[in-house]
Amino acid sequence: MKRGLLERLNSDGVVCAEGYLFEMERRGYMTSGEFVPEVALENPDALQILHRDFQHAGSDVIEAFTYNAHREKMRVIDKEDLLEPLNRNALRIAREVAADVEDGQEPNLFAGNISNSNIWNPAEPKSQQQVREMFEEMVGWAFDEGVDFIIGETFYYAEEAFCALEVIKQTGLPAVVTIAPMAENIMRDDWQIVDTCKELEQRGADVVGMNCFRGPATMMPYLKDIRQAVSCHMAALPVPYRTTDQQPTFFNLDDNHGCTVPSPHGRTFPTALDPLYCNRYEIRQFADEAWQRNIRYLGVCCGAAPMHIREVAEAMGRRPPASRYSENMKKHFMYGDDEKLPEHITDYGDKA
Repeated sequence: MKRGLLERLNSDGVVCAEGYLFEMERRGYMTSGEFVPEVALENPDALQILHRDFQHAGSDVIEAFTYNAHREKMRVIDKEDLLEPLNRNALRIAREVAADVEDGQEPNLFAGNISNSNIWNPAEPKSQQQVREMFEEMVGWAFDEGVDFIIGETFYYAEEAFCALEVIKQTGLPAVVTIAPMAENIMRDDWQIVDTCKELEQRGADVVGMNCFRGPATMMPYLKDIRQAVSCHMAALPVPYRTTDQQPTFFNLDDNHGCTVPSPHGRTFPTALDPLYCNRYEIRQFADEAWQRNIRYLGVCCGAAPMHIREVAEAMGRRPPASRYSENMKKHFMYGDDEKLPEHITDYGDKA
């Protein structure tokens, strides 16, 4: 039997891997800057492998890679004619992987996805109508392809998030809506972060919370406040970077690690963030704290690798297939303490 989203959240929680953009770019299947998921058409096998890697690491959700696959983004790269084929292929790849699990295992949840449009303008009703139409066509394709629920994510305008929720709810499917406030620590249309999540709950979102832009250190304080303000399920999917109070999002981060070859565009985001990575233990600590605060929909966003998802799953008490390969430093040739290791090397390890 395949349980639905809410049933899983009410029992043992949900792990959701995100961050496909960065990982596909690192693997050589996406153009940084453009960040359009043409991989769904050009290299579908690579996308399937990515889904399977996150599945192996413990993700309960296979989310269709349709982030930035909206009409406006396709116009920017002059490929609007590929809009529907790209969306439908991404959805079908995700559906196939979600259903393909080992005998005896529960199939993964299959999720549709809409996100920030980048053209929403509070002062221009025309732009708002364009965004609504973009959401409607993408949600329609997702519904047609049989998704279990729909994710609306990375909204930095509160009203755009409300619009996304309204469109999702027209399907009757569960709605997960997460926001991504920028460095002002307020939504771009002057909604407070906590108030935005409260309003999303009141308008019928099944899961509310935050994703992307912020690392663990600058997301958790808001998650604590949101948890006190809402009674619905919550989501938390930070980026795996060491954001700070002074630089609260990964857009703002400086490289203070002695970088000698800065990026050609002069910023660490998005291609020179490597020295600013959280380690896996920091991600696990974040997931553990979120889980203890009854935040039951957990993952990692842009920058996520499968090892991060494994840490999240293990923090929730899971043992995904990838846990077979969790570290075992007792066997390390120089730092281990197994009696079968040569003492003259392990003694050296104490000095190295």
